[in-house]
Amino acid sequence: MAKGNIGVTTENIFPVIKKFLYSEHDIFIREIVSNAVDATQKLKTLANKGELKGEAGDLTVHVKLDKEAGTLTVSDRGIGMTEEEIDKYINQIAFSGATDFLEQYKEDANAIIGHFGLGFYSSFMVSKKVEIVTKSWKEGSKAVKWSCDGSPEFDIEESDKADRGTDIIMYLDDDCKEFLEEYKVSELLRKYCHFLAIPIAFGKKKDWKDGKQIELEEDNIINETNPIWTKKPADLKDEDYKNFYRDLYPMSDEPLFWIHLNVDYPFNLTGVLYFPKIKSNMDLQKNKIQLYCNQVFVTDSVEGIVPDFMTLLHGVIDSPDIPLNVSRSYLQGDKNVKKISGYISKKVSDRLASIFKNDRADFEAKWDDLKIFIHYGMLSEEDFYGRANKFALLKDTEGKFYTYEEYKTLIEANQTDKDGNLVYLYANNKDDQFAYIEAAEAKGYSVLLMDGQLDSALLGMFEQKFEKSRFVRVDSDIVDNLIKKDDNESKVNEDDKKTLTEAFKEKMPTIDKTEFQFDVKALGETAAPLIITQSEYMRRMKDMAKIQPGMAFYGEMPDTMNVVLNSDHKLIKQILSDSKAEASDSVARQLIDLALLQNGLLKGEALNNFVKRSIELI
Repeated sequence: MAKGNIGVTTENIFPVIKKFLYSEHDIFIREIVSNAVDATQKLKTLANKGELKGEAGDLTVHVKLDKEAGTLTVSDRGIGMTEEEIDKYINQIAFSGATDFLEQYKEDANAIIGHFGLGFYSSFMVSKKVEIVTKSWKEGSKAVKWSCDGSPEFDIEESDKADRGTDIIMYLDDDCKEFLEEYKVSELLRKYCHFLAIPIAFGKKKDWKDGKQIELEEDNIINETNPIWTKKPADLKDEDYKNFYRDLYPMSDEPLFWIHLNVDYPFNLTGVLYFPKIKSNMDLQKNKIQLYCNQVFVTDSVEGIVPDFMTLLHGVIDSPDIPLNVSRSYLQGDKNVKKISGYISKKVSDRLASIFKNDRADFEAKWDDLKIFIHYGMLSEEDFYGRANKFALLKDTEGKFYTYEEYKTLIEANQTDKDGNLVYLYANNKDDQFAYIEAAEAKGYSVLLMDGQLDSALLGMFEQKFEKSRFVRVDSDIVDNLIKKDDNESKVNEDDKKTLTEAFKEKMPTIDKTEFQFDVKALGETAAPLIITQSEYMRRMKDMAKIQPGMAFYGEMPDTMNVVLNSDHKLIKQILSDSKAEASDSVARQLIDLALLQNGLLKGEALNNFVKRSIELI
């Protein structure tokens, strides 16, 4: 037996590894199994070149638990190591200076591994002792056993291992016994090793017999060695893509469609990205893209790596040009990652444009599920807006779809105001705003349905992008004021205005955080007697406050509602002629309550009083 010291310039390498890698200590599974796969792939390369004597045989990597011994073992039949190679790859950890190293990487666990090739040493994050039993593929090699208890000292001796390859035996720490549980190891193998290129066996397959679970002879292979993104699109059917999606996201709805990425210049990139159905709650949909490097899992936290709006996509990206052991901050600054991000963004917009061009009916049918993704992209990425505004759609309250240019052409003759501004009318709830929509359509106006999660932000963007245009919600004013064609306005006698305002103001119920401003206008005999509206500006500010924390103070401000009395209506004239009469009092209260009810503002005691009064009037 030989003894020695691991070649490092500090005595505390293992406490450093344990301390600074602890936050992601389950990553050791990926590191150790990936090393086994690398060794096996190297052997396959030697066999293909004819340098390996004899048959390669079964190359499955085995992961085994031994609860009694407290060990987790990863075994491969790859190239193995000689004693000299152990000394080179395991014993010599070349630090340029321990102090500089610790200072530079004390906050970055992944960088310790990634920059210094310490994948194997991640095993000490969970182990009090690690053994390597290995035999090189080279003819005449002797098997050796290396062991270390977490101090800089190691032992190395000959071993009786007959077969080539390497066993990594980890004696787990008392505070890491969770990694002796089958369910936990199975969960981590699925997360980190689900698509490794060499079969990974963990235990045996199981089946049910006579009401009991029994173990079969067949190895339980936990990974898919040839995942869909490694294959040619021409060799795949739609069902293959759907099955892969179900494998990744078992509880999700079927995807809308997908993009198969395959590029080898100026970087290598493969993958499949899916468009999921997203109607609301974007945060729940994020970070479903899995990032791989040569089929080895890197991360599923891709914010800052791909454009933010693309975190709503699901699927897999795989590139050997993405470093395996890296922190997200490193990825965000990597030139290849930035190129890949730009390429994917363009591919996504090209795919959407192609579907729109080739099958517009299908695109329109999927628009309600797609729009939050497209709108998010347009709001956050100027380049994406430049491409997407050709296929992004507007939908009116009748369910008809238009491109931005098509809709402009449709409304510009009838919806241009006296100042030459094109006025886009919209509603965000067809049922709640039905009366206002009906009034606008009666004047020949078209009304858009803007009921999406991002539409309050979208309106501001449109007003910046669309020349001489403004967006007005259909219930933000009386219909004659939505699109002002001229300055002619019927004048109402000031005394009449004062009398009516006082008559109605005293009967308006008190509503928490709501203020009412009264006005009297001559709107014609057929218009509603009393209309309640809210200014476009204040409503929009309140909507933005819900999604932008910096505008939260708008959300605390009271709602300011405008109450417009139509002096031309016979009921208003009746109240004006005798505002003190009991009958007029009941009619005024009823008109107020009807308008409040229409706007969803009549609740509690006021609603109960309205019901009683309605019964009495009937």
